[in-house]
Amino acid sequence: MSVKTEISLSEVLKKHFGFTSFKGNQELIIRNVMAGNDTFVLMPTGGGKSLCYQLPALILEGTAIIISPLIALMKNQVDSMRSFSEDDGVAHFLNSSLNKASITKVKNDILEGRTKLLYIAPESLTKEDNIQFLKQVKISFYAIDEAHCISEWGHDFRPEYRRIRPIINDIGFAPTIALTATATPKVQHDIQKNLGMLEAHVFKSSFRRSNLYYEIRPKKNVTKEIIKYIKNNHGKSGIIYCLSRKKVEELAETLKVNGIKALPYHAGLDSTTRSTNQDKFLLEEVDVIVATIAFGMGIDKPDVRFVIHYDIPKSLEGYYQETGRAGRDGGEGKCIAFYSYKDIQKLEKFMQGKPIAEQEIGKQLLLETVAYAESSVCRPKQLLNYFGEEMKGTCDNCDNCLHPKINFEGSEYIIKVIQTIVAVKEKFKADHIAGILTGIKSSAVKSYNHHMLDVFGSGQEKDEKFWNMVIRQALIARLIQKDIENYGLLKVDPKGLEYIQNPYSIMLSEDHDYADTDETEENLAGPERPGTVDEELFNILKSLRKKISKQLNLPPFVIFQDPSLEDMAIQYPVSIEELQSITGVGAGKAKRYGKEFVELIKNYVDEKEIIRPQDMVVKSVVNKSGLKVYIIQSIDRKMDLEDIASAKNLDMSYLLDEIEAIVNSGTRLNLDYYINNILDKDHQQEIFDYFREEAETESLEAALKELGEDNYNEEEIRLMRIKFMSEMGN
Repeated sequence: MSVKTEISLSEVLKKHFGFTSFKGNQELIIRNVMAGNDTFVLMPTGGGKSLCYQLPALILEGTAIIISPLIALMKNQVDSMRSFSEDDGVAHFLNSSLNKASITKVKNDILEGRTKLLYIAPESLTKEDNIQFLKQVKISFYAIDEAHCISEWGHDFRPEYRRIRPIINDIGFAPTIALTATATPKVQHDIQKNLGMLEAHVFKSSFRRSNLYYEIRPKKNVTKEIIKYIKNNHGKSGIIYCLSRKKVEELAETLKVNGIKALPYHAGLDSTTRSTNQDKFLLEEVDVIVATIAFGMGIDKPDVRFVIHYDIPKSLEGYYQETGRAGRDGGEGKCIAFYSYKDIQKLEKFMQGKPIAEQEIGKQLLLETVAYAESSVCRPKQLLNYFGEEMKGTCDNCDNCLHPKINFEGSEYIIKVIQTIVAVKEKFKADHIAGILTGIKSSAVKSYNHHMLDVFGSGQEKDEKFWNMVIRQALIARLIQKDIENYGLLKVDPKGLEYIQNPYSIMLSEDHDYADTDETEENLAGPERPGTVDEELFNILKSLRKKISKQLNLPPFVIFQDPSLEDMAIQYPVSIEELQSITGVGAGKAKRYGKEFVELIKNYVDEKEIIRPQDMVVKSVVNKSGLKVYIIQSIDRKMDLEDIASAKNLDMSYLLDEIEAIVNSGTRLNLDYYINNILDKDHQQEIFDYFREEAETESLEAALKELGEDNYNEEEIRLMRIKFMSEMGN
């Protein structure tokens, strides 16, 4: 390439993008594309992949076709390119979001030679009219962004991506550049094979991001842990990933009620809400986005300071790409994931019903995730090994390096592993090797007669978990490797064969044990209840309740029931706001009766110098479940209770439980329209007077005994008790 071209490349970079120099491999990649060569680019998030096709597209004759998986990503890229040019026609996208007039405008700009980059989804590329149109266009090159979508072994496989090559062949030949931020050697090989570019020039940047801190935490009290972390990092931008849309909504709501500026993002939201929430995050109107994996691809926010995984992802590639959105400016980036093996089991269940081949791939990817989470080896070292890169030394910036486990000599164990892999002719996966060493006569081991091998049971003093750990650390030491063509089959590296002859010291460390670290759904909605009631405070609160009940001429249980007082004597609420998160206390009751209670508790806490449970920091979200909202709205519309129960497939007793819970938490309901049809006024008054003047507790049994089971049934008493509690308490 001439000096003139070298000067012009730098000039184009400065003119269009404002940069004075290239980053990493960018210049070499751009020159390769401009020379008309097929190019494969493996560059971690934040490395500057987009520039590798944007700059040559501006220089070369014709239009570059950029195949991209997400509409939101296309729009961002097009807006970005237009901001660098005086002509909006320089970049366009072609996808299902455009109307006919817009499509005509795009096509005219391309035919007039104004458009240098056309972003198109693979689904749009397959449409016959688009294929016929593109046959008329001078194409400079094809760029396949997020190329990992091609591979079934990639973390975001899209079947339509595997059809790109035949369509490109149909449209017309031009060089191809494939780009991805995450690809194991297996995935890379799969992409190149599918695209017919095994001879392509490969440019691979290091996956090492030394500014990122990696940590795995046991999955316990996750909501509380997250709130504590965010409050300790006030004002910093962060992304929290959850696997389900429901969890995204719940967590975003919980963060909001705890004073954190957070918004949800997932594919179930309409496109306007999604783009509004994304923009608010980019413009720093909110600090935190709670999202499914759909969020973040191509989002250029350099100062994301933390990425938290509420749920462990399905693959290490997905995990690495998502954590890569932290600290893209080279500054602080904390990557924290919460792990429980029960989550892995849930993910395995979701795979059931899928084709066997897909299940097998999914399980292998999950095994890699388990290995990473449970291992006590330097985290970046494990990640780099997974992506086919060797890292010398340790990072000294992850949980395992900062809090190391005790090491022990491992050469003897590694030799046993290598000998076993050789004995089975390098045709089996890690679990099978571990089974042979422990001497477990599983059906697979017996079917291959591996229980007859000399190595069978040679490591029976240790369990399978231990041997899987040894295998993983032998992989990191590059003594064994996984076959690229038959993913998961263990092969012995020449270094491994040499190791048997001339062993040297390799220190190993046991895995972490997360067996008892699962967060149950019960404590997700609000604070964990520690459970020890302060009996002294409980009795003082009962006395206060009795005093107030006399002043208001109300039974004590109307003000607060015993479970509410017990919870106050556990949680020590010292403000009306905190009181609202106590069992059976809603906003209405807290405001009506709470002032004297929180003042008393505050004085008690100060006097006794009590350290209140940190759990009180997490306020629970007001229960907005669809059922409760439906019940309240139906009663407001004067709908018969039988019809409400029937519509939601409930029995009457369960429906009354729900209505009582609504009333007890402070919401006023008017059931007169229904009660008037089953009880005359005199009977209503008798029950009402009993609860007002005679009842010592809210007990149904006591009421039935006093009022006479011959005169009333349990349902009638319950309905009148609800009416009484609603009118007198709320």
